[in-house]
Amino acid sequence: MDFKRTGALLGLATITTIGLAACSDNNAGGDDTAAQAVSGAECGGKESLNASGASSQNNAMTIFANSYAMSCDGHTLDYNSNGSGAGVKEFIGGQTDFGGSDSPLKDAEYAEAEVRCESPAWNLPAVFGPIAIAYNLDGVEVALSGETLASIFKGDITNWNAPEIAAENEGVELPDQEITVIFRSDESGTTDNFQKYLEAAGGDAWGLEAGKTFNGGVGEGAKGNEGVSAAVAQTPGTITYTEWSYAKSQNLGMVKVITPADEAGVELNAETAGTTIDSAKLKNSDSHDLVIDTSSFYVPETAGAYPVIMPTYEIVCSKYPDAETAEAVKSFLNVAVAEDVQGELEAEGYIPVPDAFRGKLLDAIDAIS
Repeated sequence: MDFKRTGALLGLATITTIGLAACSDNNAGGDDTAAQAVSGAECGGKESLNASGASSQNNAMTIFANSYAMSCDGHTLDYNSNGSGAGVKEFIGGQTDFGGSDSPLKDAEYAEAEVRCESPAWNLPAVFGPIAIAYNLDGVEVALSGETLASIFKGDITNWNAPEIAAENEGVELPDQEITVIFRSDESGTTDNFQKYLEAAGGDAWGLEAGKTFNGGVGEGAKGNEGVSAAVAQTPGTITYTEWSYAKSQNLGMVKVITPADEAGVELNAETAGTTIDSAKLKNSDSHDLVIDTSSFYVPETAGAYPVIMPTYEIVCSKYPDAETAEAVKSFLNVAVAEDVQGELEAEGYIPVPDAFRGKLLDAIDAIS
């Protein structure tokens, strides 16, 4: 069985020019009509913005850019969905006005970005995407803990009726069927965040490093979210990790994740993901550099919090060398995090920024100069 293939949609680094023209059929795969004009939007700065980076937020960026064009006449955003690494490099190199990344800047990147900006760079999480743990078992609903998931994705649990799974699913008729892990064959922020979850919640059962390459050592690889979700849809007994929208579009089963606060498991939906984001802790609560301590996601202390959430950061200069660029970036981001615009994201598999966290974002955006 070989699931290695060329993915489409978010699995590819495609150049996506979006703005008002993104309402055409050439957008990044998002809903053509998903946009909201923001009443009273402050529209300043240069008319054309350029950005690049994480493919995970591509559909969200389409919605943001459409809304920006509707709210600010003549203003557009061109977003190149070429991956987090490229987004960071191009921002640092001054090729773009801001970057998108599933991981915040590393120490060396902070230093390089400060040279480019002539000021510190900030990470602003404007897009939140849940990672579904999706599987193919006809008519069977399962709940699994972080430890059991770590053992599955490491290859130590290999059958769906294994004692560890049965103990967490009393009364469920589990099939005597081999488990096949499907993982991302391409480097991926989704893989990095999922492995960070296994590292935090799986304890000794995982014992491997996180990173954008899957390190479990078992299973079959497929490219992109589209590739892994399609592979699971086609093959009974499989399990994978993928962005929520892809699990929904393929009508896959999704694991209820057992946490210290929920022994029965937490179902993935907008409410449970929103609860997680509401309880997010920042690495530095006194800074406008809003890097999230994702360990507060992975082992939640709050009941009803789904633990596998991936924030995507917009990487900006705290003070731009060019005032026209600063004003345009602020205008765009204010539109992007507006309540009505964020409300369009759920249909695309994202979680709208909760009100409490939106306040922190707005304060940081307002501080850009």
